[in-house]
Amino acid sequence: MKQVLQAQQVRKLYRLGDHSVNALAGVDFAVEQGEFVAIMGPSGSGKSTLLHLLGGLDKPSEGEVILAGNRLSELNDQAATLARRHHVGFVFQFFNLLPTLTARENILLPLLIDGKDTNGYEERLLTLLDLVGLSERQNHKPDQLSGGEQQRVAIARALITAPELVLADEPTGNLDTKTGRAIMQLLRRSCDEFSQTMVVVTHDPQAAIYADRVIFLRDGLVVQQIHLNPQEPLAVRLKMVMDEMEKLAE
Repeated sequence: MKQVLQAQQVRKLYRLGDHSVNALAGVDFAVEQGEFVAIMGPSGSGKSTLLHLLGGLDKPSEGEVILAGNRLSELNDQAATLARRHHVGFVFQFFNLLPTLTARENILLPLLIDGKDTNGYEERLLTLLDLVGLSERQNHKPDQLSGGEQQRVAIARALITAPELVLADEPTGNLDTKTGRAIMQLLRRSCDEFSQTMVVVTHDPQAAIYADRVIFLRDGLVVQQIHLNPQEPLAVRLKMVMDEMEKLAE
């Protein structure tokens, strides 16, 4: 299976005055095409820092991130930006929708930024609107949509360019339990139906159970990984994740 993403001894050091914080202390893992990976860990474990490095939004102090065959350290800023646009879709905890645009226009925004003709993406747009359940709401602006609907717009926006990789940072963090579950089911469905590769940072075990693999971080290091079977009942997967979280908290 093709590897879409690799982290090789990735370290990130932040300097705060005379002090330094080792946010990541040497992270190693790879993600294969079509795989759904959740990254968990306590606050301050380096989850969001790692996600930003994986997507090329920041640079590691040491180590290497390889994205779709590109060593990000070897790319200049312009080339890194193009690599992100062509290979990565981002979903954040805060939806970052433009308030003056409709749901449809927000979804198409990455194409416009990339200078592409949106007419050639009409079929994909309609498919995504159906996937996220917003076909009847596509002409509504963000303030006319619920939080869950806005997050679904953000997911469709991340998928419109058919990126090899989707990186999601706490995508259910601002949602109630029921809506959060629907969002994770949507990401899982996208992974299965479009062979999309997903990496999701979450603190919520109820979100992590939709992954094929859960990577646990603590103090900037990968301390454990477990594999989940999507065919197993949700309760079984939840127990596996919770048991591992309890072990790491000891």
